[in-house]
Amino acid sequence: MFEISSTVLLIALCFLAAAALYSSVGHAGASGYLAVMALFGLAPETMRPTALLLNILVALIASYKFYRAGAFSWSLLWPFALTSVPAAFVGGRLSLPDDTYRAVVGMVLLYAAWRMYQAARASSGGEPPAIRPARWIALLAGLGIGLLSGLTGVGGGIFLSPLLLMMGWARMRESAGVAAVFILVNSTSGLLGVLSLVQNIPSGIALWAPAVLVGGWVGAEYGSRRLATPILRQLLCVVLLLAGLKMIFT
Repeated sequence: MFEISSTVLLIALCFLAAAALYSSVGHAGASGYLAVMALFGLAPETMRPTALLLNILVALIASYKFYRAGAFSWSLLWPFALTSVPAAFVGGRLSLPDDTYRAVVGMVLLYAAWRMYQAARASSGGEPPAIRPARWIALLAGLGIGLLSGLTGVGGGIFLSPLLLMMGWARMRESAGVAAVFILVNSTSGLLGVLSLVQNIPSGIALWAPAVLVGGWVGAEYGSRRLATPILRQLLCVVLLLAGLKMIFT
């Protein structure tokens, strides 16, 4: 019988908050889940499959919400996804030594903290029209993002969204909608790759899965209609920063 400990419950509450915040911008929360698990000292071999599984649940909701809100473009998504999906599977099948994995994930979390800080400071003013990327560039970018996604246990949205916005390939809400579906397909592929090697998901998933579903629904419902609150992004930035430093130096 599954017993709910105080630690499992606290992690669930943290996951719920992360899912709500991330899904409000079209993400599924993998870097947030990794940050929470790092802060609570979960074993590296459980972190990747857990983050990917929770990512899939939230990405399903976010994809549905942003699609219904008209914030999605298939023509923008498919060149990135075409190469990222098989690359994520390959990345999922790769197994890094614990110290190397912790260092890589730590760097990913620090990058996510920086991107969240930049997003919190971003102006809410008007956006210029989007210009679609050259197909070969999208294919190449998808390959790199997919491999890193499967290797670390993130869905790739924290890499794709900034790229789309920085290069002017999508506007804010459209980038969120594309990122949500991108995360869904990459997380699924990455998880299949991981589970083909190991099946190490903690029992706490029985509580954590419903928690992220609730958080994901609330966040995506809000974010598909308006932008996330900058203060909340700043708070998450601090959590990601602390977790990234912990993964690297402990």
